[in-house]
Amino acid sequence: MNIEKIMLEREKLYSKYATFDKESIRLKEFTPDIRPNYFRDIDRIIHTKSYTRYMDKTQVFTRPENDHIQTRMVHVQLVSKIGRTIGRALSLNEDLIEAIALGHDLGHIPFGHVGERILSKLSLKHNEGYFHHNVQSARNLMVIEDLNISIQVLDGILCHNGEITLDKYYPKEKSTEDFLNDLDLSYQDKNPQLVPMTLEGCVVKISDIIAYLGRDIEDAIELGIIKIEDLPKSVTKIIGDSNKNIINNIILDLIKNSYGKPYLKVSDYIYKAIEDLKEFNYEYIYYKANSKESLLEIENMFNIVFETNLYFLNNDVFEADIYNKYLNNMNDEYKRNNTNERKVIDYIAGMTDAYFIKEYKSLLKYQ
Repeated sequence: MNIEKIMLEREKLYSKYATFDKESIRLKEFTPDIRPNYFRDIDRIIHTKSYTRYMDKTQVFTRPENDHIQTRMVHVQLVSKIGRTIGRALSLNEDLIEAIALGHDLGHIPFGHVGERILSKLSLKHNEGYFHHNVQSARNLMVIEDLNISIQVLDGILCHNGEITLDKYYPKEKSTEDFLNDLDLSYQDKNPQLVPMTLEGCVVKISDIIAYLGRDIEDAIELGIIKIEDLPKSVTKIIGDSNKNIINNIILDLIKNSYGKPYLKVSDYIYKAIEDLKEFNYEYIYYKANSKESLLEIENMFNIVFETNLYFLNNDVFEADIYNKYLNNMNDEYKRNNTNERKVIDYIAGMTDAYFIKEYKSLLKYQ
């Protein structure tokens, strides 16, 4: 009985625009087993330490006293489910979609996008380029946890940026060198416009948007930040006023307009509704998720955690946590090939919200 062949039987149902298992590319050789390539990548991702840390990382609202508010872990699961729904309907590679979705936010840091903007400022200050969570997600798998993940998965993760909405999502043919070039250039670009090499990568890109639009509204209503009546009527009459309806209406329209096509597309009126709802979310939710005072406090915390840990590395303070909890677990190649500044960036980027706060409090005695 050829189990590997049986596990690939589903490929007979794939669209001609799907990514097939035999197309998988890796940077290193590996010993195959019964698992298809992208199925193997799912396993490798969910067994990482960085995947486990999703459970205590901010999605939008930092450490609210409400257990029903989503963390980064919930968001990632939503992206995966939405992506696999679209992928199954369009006869694409669901394993590839799931691997990209589960790994797409591994590089997110404490305090979500707020923390990302602050860490990027520190990174630029210390000549390490821009910090982007999508780049860090790929770096997590390639360098920090040193896993041999397929280029197609890494590329989908790198290119997933859900902040950018398009009226049509076309994949872009790439070589391994093209992917590595995109990765390197992203450190020098404030807003890199990256296009996935697979249609499955495009699915995750739009699924990221679908996953956060309605759920972030749901969380904001739960916390009393907005009311359902505040939502723009021009949007709700088209895609609904609940997370369930928003997800359902966008997905169904996307499938209808993308079936049998080499691209993903929604109707023009759905696209406008998505854009309008994103604008509403930014104005009434994201910009109000943190007060000016809390933003200043978070930036001060980042400065202290960054500069103090950099001091520890530059002065060989071996008893510091950055050695005991991080660097002592890294291989010699990592220690040799990265600057002290980059090591501190990686250390901070891997922290959960709770660990970051604990680290900050422990470093106050050095100030």
